[in-house]
Amino acid sequence: MAIAVIRFPGTNNEQDILQALSLVPGADPFLVSSNEGPAALTRADGVVIPGGFSYGDYLRVGAVAAVSEILEGIRTLAEEDKPVLGICNGFQILVEAGLLPGTLLPNESAKFICRWVHLRVCDVASIFTDGLEGLVLRIPIAHADGNYYTDADKLKQLKIEGRIPFRYCTSEGEMIPSANPNGSVENIAGVANSKGNVLGMMPHPERASRAILGSEDGLIVLENLVRASKGA
Repeated sequence: MAIAVIRFPGTNNEQDILQALSLVPGADPFLVSSNEGPAALTRADGVVIPGGFSYGDYLRVGAVAAVSEILEGIRTLAEEDKPVLGICNGFQILVEAGLLPGTLLPNESAKFICRWVHLRVCDVASIFTDGLEGLVLRIPIAHADGNYYTDADKLKQLKIEGRIPFRYCTSEGEMIPSANPNGSVENIAGVANSKGNVLGMMPHPERASRAILGSEDGLIVLENLVRASKGA
């Protein structure tokens, strides 16, 4: 399946995503520069917005990229029920574009955090977590603005609709405050849209796609992306 990997000025994880997706049977990842516009996504069965520092994180993280023309093409793919995955800065872009609720604030520590974390798969309504219920994944993070926040009413809605696929946890799966690396409300590490085909997550699954990297747990998320692309 043809998976578009978007590169904005300042993106720095696109090659990691392309390499990780190449490990998934049936995947046909291809690079798209944001200045190519929506037409470049015509053949895409799915899309990944990688991490980095799009437009130098000017104004707010993800804010400039969120108003670029290619977002209209990404929005169209989402409306066609095709899978859209935003990782780290990609998550920030999807939030700024209104494709996902909430906001990403500076880490509670006010420091850039780069380390391995554990994620509990909580909700499986998303196509990205189908069949993964209850798993604990080991995947790294690398961000300065990963503190997810939404108001109480929206948080309640996300929980009722099963739209919180990942929460930070201990290696044993306990979702306790000490397992929360950035201060995100209720340990949230990722959220999905109401249809479950758009996912934003702060951890980097592409950096946990081979044993030599320290974990292959991220690969199963990308495998679900490709599987969902086939059915789109």
